[in-house]
Amino acid sequence: MSDPWSVLTAKQQDVARAFLAEREAERKHLVIYLSGAHAYGFPSPDSDLDLKCVHIAPTADLVGLSIVEDPRDRIEIVEGVELDYGSNELSAVLRGAIKGNGNFLERILGNLALGGDLALLDEARAVVKPLLSRRCAKHYGGFATSQLRLFDEKPSAKRALYVLRTAATGRCVMARGEIVTDVNRLGEFVPPEIDELIVIKRQGEQQQLTADQVAAWRPRLVAAIEAVDRSWPSSVLPADAPAEAITALDHWLRDVRRRHW
Repeated sequence: MSDPWSVLTAKQQDVARAFLAEREAERKHLVIYLSGAHAYGFPSPDSDLDLKCVHIAPTADLVGLSIVEDPRDRIEIVEGVELDYGSNELSAVLRGAIKGNGNFLERILGNLALGGDLALLDEARAVVKPLLSRRCAKHYGGFATSQLRLFDEKPSAKRALYVLRTAATGRCVMARGEIVTDVNRLGEFVPPEIDELIVIKRQGEQQQLTADQVAAWRPRLVAAIEAVDRSWPSSVLPADAPAEAITALDHWLRDVRRRHW
């Protein structure tokens, strides 16, 4: 996407820019990534801004005795716009990427980077993409299953879409070796009836499904999760992150630490 900010309204952009300017004064971000419904292709007018970030701690802090902890997640409502901010330090994110953690992979490889050090992000993408492995299936299948449990507790269009989006992203990375989060770009991996859910979701975050809709959609959600499990044998990805890719990542991280002492 040429302009990631274009998925936000003018007011959301103004609020987010001011909020993020304060966060960037507190720490150096590799990337400020817009996740959630905006990244998944079905935001509603009351969707929050789900800001998931990767920051780089000063190397001098990391080599001392003090434990360097990630900042606390924070949720704020500014001028009617809800912002949900969280950030993890680079090394933890990279270790997670090796293990197939989709949350971390999406921050680096996703296309809704609102800020950060974009030149350094390009470097990160070059060393992270070769880490993609079939371990991603475990993450996406497991996360989709947890979303299905939430759907069973409160069957909303949002929760059904989260199951479908998560499963579709998992299938896509297994089939193509690409991280894609927008359901509008995942047509071959989602049910053709998904537009019905998107119409409902765009009316509001908490739009519930009727009993008939639940009965129709739950089997489709289960099938979507099962399809992630079945994608393993035919995946284009290796079983684990290649050793040479991990070595290249380690060299890159050490170089970043030298540059950000």
